[in-house]
Amino acid sequence: MKEVSKSRWDLILFIFYSQVFYSHKKISYFCSMNEFPSKLLEEAVNEFSRLPGIGKRTALRLVLHLLKQDKEEVNSFGNAIMRLRNEINFCKTCNNVCDEHECSICSSGSRDRATICVVESIRDVMAIEKTHQFNGLYHVLGGIISPVDGIGPGDLTIDSLEKRIAAGNVREVIMALSTTMEGDTTNFYIFKRLSEYNVRVSVLARGVAIGDELEYADEITLGRSIVNRTLFESVVSR
Repeated sequence: MKEVSKSRWDLILFIFYSQVFYSHKKISYFCSMNEFPSKLLEEAVNEFSRLPGIGKRTALRLVLHLLKQDKEEVNSFGNAIMRLRNEINFCKTCNNVCDEHECSICSSGSRDRATICVVESIRDVMAIEKTHQFNGLYHVLGGIISPVDGIGPGDLTIDSLEKRIAAGNVREVIMALSTTMEGDTTNFYIFKRLSEYNVRVSVLARGVAIGDELEYADEITLGRSIVNRTLFESVVSR
């Protein structure tokens, strides 16, 4: 019995000291994150960690990866980012990103110019284009109305959308915003703004789950939601 008790006690001590050692190593690692051997390395890690979803550990891994690459590859990477920020344009018509002053969608002669799909961000344009179920034009709002985040109608491109409708060439406006409270609020606000114009306002069918953001919907579901869209007025009256 003494041998069994002693063995158990030794096992308990082993587990205890292992946990202490692991915790010490973990603390030492995080402490060392603030003790970079190079100021340039520290600055690079700090800049990478400012990106969404990138913490200090991931930033350090990315920076160390770049250090292993050829200088030509790293220079190409850096130049691509610099050119992206300095040379990219926003479409004068729909606010999508483009290389010229008008995006390829707005300048295309094969698109249905009488239908405008209103989206929150550029990522939503890319998501809808992948479905191959929409052949009209877009209008990127640059966000949605969210009082909690301090975003009001004046912070979005709603005025320029209304000007496009007022020109009289548009028959339908498809509201393809996230199925969230903020998205529905924005839908309703724009619906009221456009109520004086002779234009059909529709929303995506609820194939996109409530609370989901558009960019995370799969292509088939999103495509069906566009094809089976419904009048916004019928949704409000329910």
